[in-house]
Parts: sequence; structure tokens; C-alpha cells
Amino acid sequence: MPITGPDIVVIVLVALVILVLFAGIKTVPQGYRYTIERFGRYTRTLEPGLNLIIPFFEQIGAKMNVMEQVLDVPTQEVITKDNASVAADAVAFYQILNAAEAAYQVANLENAILNLTMTNIRSVMGSMDLDELLSNREVINDRLLRVVDEAVRPWGIKVTRVEIKDIQPPADLVDAMGRQMKAEREKRAQVLEAEGFRNAQILRAEGAKQSAILEAEGQREAAYREAEARERLAEAEAKATRLVSEAIAAGDVNAINYFVAQKYTEAMASIGTSSNSKVVLMPMEATSLIGSLGGIGAIAREVFGDEKRPTPPRPATPPRTTPPISSFNPNGE
Repeated sequence: MPITGPDIVVIVLVALVILVLFAGIKTVPQGYRYTIERFGRYTRTLEPGLNLIIPFFEQIGAKMNVMEQVLDVPTQEVITKDNASVAADAVAFYQILNAAEAAYQVANLENAILNLTMTNIRSVMGSMDLDELLSNREVINDRLLRVVDEAVRPWGIKVTRVEIKDIQPPADLVDAMGRQMKAEREKRAQVLEAEGFRNAQILRAEGAKQSAILEAEGQREAAYREAEARERLAEAEAKATRLVSEAIAAGDVNAINYFVAQKYTEAMASIGTSSNSKVVLMPMEATSLIGSLGGIGAIAREVFGDEKRPTPPRPATPPRTTPPISSFNPNGE
């Protein structure tokens, strides 16, 4: 069947409708926003998914990525408040909240955020001393975040984080800081050593003091006990002497014999231990000693007498021979 003119017109119209439909259907991926312009003027923003626009009248203006993005800040020289030159680099995280403002309020968005961040890094770090700069990175990050986020807010941007990656002081300054840290640690070590020596001396003195106190207390206790023992001994001797004296006064011959024998034995012991005599020979027979004591007892009975009973006659003492007492002198005298 041959194609006539009306058939061709219908085919062209169908193809045109299909082209128009394809031109008007727009698919926006997740994480993006598309701005729509009608005759060059912004009208609306397309959300992720399937969207329809008016072909030939509306077109896509800008495709904006609304996911959080990372911007690397290059290394730059910074002069601190105390005139120290340091090199610092950073990283910034930002997210587009309003696609239309980000597309039409600023040109070259990433370059604008980068330059703004670099400028504020120099401003914030330049207002701090080097020591404060090296020890307070969290403070620097917070100040940078507040300043940059406030500056990009009209652009529909949210800066979520600004982090200083590295701060590099000059090599000679690093060496000086190393020497300073070493000196500080040596001083701290010397202080700790001195404190330890002082504490050891104090503990030794306390130990010596306690030892002296305990020793003095021990000596006092020993002297007290020794004096008490001497006192008890003196009391015992006084009591014994009193009893012996009372017995002698009462005419008890046994007490006299005990007293005389005790003194006789003590005298013989002192003679034997004398350092002046060389050799001493004395009669040490027990019978002689008993005989002597018996004679002394008889003398005592004659002196004191016994009124209750007559004195019995003394038994005859057999004759005994006593070896002559002699002493040997090595000098021949």
C-alpha cells in the first residue's frame, strides 16, 4: 500500500510528539538538584526522580551536587602574632543547602569557598602566638568554622567542618623548641631528684629520731627495772639482816652460825680472787670449816647464855694436825 501525503503528516506528528515527550521528561539522580530556567530566568528546582518540563520553553540551568563535599586547602605561609613564619594547610567540608542560591549568588563556587577559607586561615592564625598556635588547634578549627560558615551562608552553603592538617614551623625554630623542651625536662628531672633526696633525708632523720626515742625509752625502762631490782634486793637484804639481827638478839645460835658462816665464806672468796696475792694456801677441808663454825657457835653461847636450859658440855675435839700455812714468793722474800 503506498504511503500517501496524509500518512506522512501523521507519522511526522507522532514522531514530533515522541520527541517532545522525551525532551520534556527529565530524570534527576539522588544527591543532585537541577535548576530550571524559562527564557533564561530561574523558575524552580527539580528534585531527584522523574520530572517534566516544557520543551523549547524551559531548560536545565545548573546541576548542583547537594552531597557533602571535601575541599583541599593548599599550603600557605602564615605570619604569627610574634612574627614567626609557619606553613599551614587545611581541609574544608561543605554542603549545598539551596541549589538556586549556590548557582546564582556566586560564580565558581569552589574557588570562592577556597579563597575565603585561605584568607580566614591567615587572619585567625596571624592573631595568635606560635606556642598558642601549636597547642590550640581545636580553637583554630572552631574559629575558622564559625567565620567561614557565616561568610558562605548567603550562597546557600553550609560549612560543616574546617580542619588544620599540618603546621610546619621553620627548621631552626623547631631545633630551638627541641632544645627548650630538653632543658625543661632536664630541669624537671633535677627538681624531682632534689625533692627525692630531700624526702629521703627527711625520712632518714625521722627514722633516726624515732630510733633515738625508742632507744632512750628502752634505756629508761631498763634503768627503771634495774633500780627496781636493786631496790627489791636491798629490801630483801635489809629484811634478811633484820631477821638475823632479831634472831641473834633472841639468842638463836643457828642464826649466829649462819651469819658467821656466810661472812666467812665471802671473806675466803674475796681472798682467793685478790689480784695482789700470788699463791695462797689455806685449809679448805669441810671438817675444819665446820669445826671453826662450831667453835664460834660455842663462843656465842657462852656470851649470850641460855637461861632456860643449861649449856651442855662441849665434846672433846680430837687433836688434828693442820699443815702449816705458807706462802711462796717468787722474789725470795
